[in-house]
Amino acid sequence: MDFVRAKEIIEEMADAHVTGISFTAGEPLMFKEDVCGLIQVCRQNRIYTRVVTNGFWANTSDLADKMVSALRKSGLSQLRISTSRWHQENIDSVNIVRAAAACVKQGLDYFVSFVTDFSETDDAVEQFLKDNKLLYYPEPVIYFGRAQSFDRKQIFTDYYPNMCSMNAYVSPNLDMYACCDAGNRFSETGFLYLGNLEKESVDELFKKKEQHQIYHLIRTLGLTRMASYLGYNASEIVRYRKCELCEILFNSKKNLKKLEQGIDDLTIRLRN
Repeated sequence: MDFVRAKEIIEEMADAHVTGISFTAGEPLMFKEDVCGLIQVCRQNRIYTRVVTNGFWANTSDLADKMVSALRKSGLSQLRISTSRWHQENIDSVNIVRAAAACVKQGLDYFVSFVTDFSETDDAVEQFLKDNKLLYYPEPVIYFGRAQSFDRKQIFTDYYPNMCSMNAYVSPNLDMYACCDAGNRFSETGFLYLGNLEKESVDELFKKKEQHQIYHLIRTLGLTRMASYLGYNASEIVRYRKCELCEILFNSKKNLKKLEQGIDDLTIRLRN
């Protein structure tokens, strides 16, 4: 994304009362200077910032300190360091330790995002995080993109409501989606696509997002009850993680039509 255009978008987002922006998708710190410059723009507009990184830059303690120092001076609010047995096929696990240590040393808030399929295979990765006293949170792997080829583990879970806060996502070509994990997966319906910032303003696209009735139900009623309304059995619903269930429900023109026709009924269920 062009730096000047990205700066303009952040300023437009500030005017639309956006209070937090995460720089993610791929590896944002391959573009360190641009990202630091955009973090400064966010700070000037009182926007909370997070950078998601795999820590490729922390090959030595000195390099880790330099990167964290640059991010902190730019005004970064939080660093999120991603780790998993898949990440560590290409990045030394010690990089995660160095990156976290640099954050602690320089007073930058951080946490390690431990991506896992919750199998025993990941116990060694988690033990490494514990042994090094790192602040981490487990997060489920999302089986999209290259992860579609991974072996799937059977899910044993309670019957969650599967509500989603739906944080908007802006791609490098200025397409804006209603959810951060939208991508181009909704090929049949384009359900989460809001528009392009070259054609519509940030404020217009946010209004479109906030006024969308089904988006509102996802945030408040949850995907599980919507799936039940569409006729899916409980035994089928629990097989899917949240993002997968979203795709199953909303990449279907038939499902969307039924939901649109049943909005009033679903809204009543929400109130009850």
